[in-house]
Amino acid sequence: MLDWAPVVVGLVLFVLLSPGLLIELPGTHRWVDFGSLRVTGKSATVHTLLFFTLFAVITLGFDLHILTGV
Repeated sequence: MLDWAPVVVGLVLFVLLSPGLLIELPGTHRWVDFGSLRVTGKSATVHTLLFFTLFAVITLGFDLHILTGV
């Protein structure tokens, strides 16, 4: 059986935490910018750390599984 939970969680978090798409933390002008479509090195680092932390907590901490297959 295939476990699709890491794929689905990773895809959703990637879309939600893409720097500049919905939110940029830290922003270029303020602490938080919304919909700026800009990426700085700081924001990419913060969003990467948030992605890794949330991904680990959701997939490992909550023991999430979406099983498919034969």
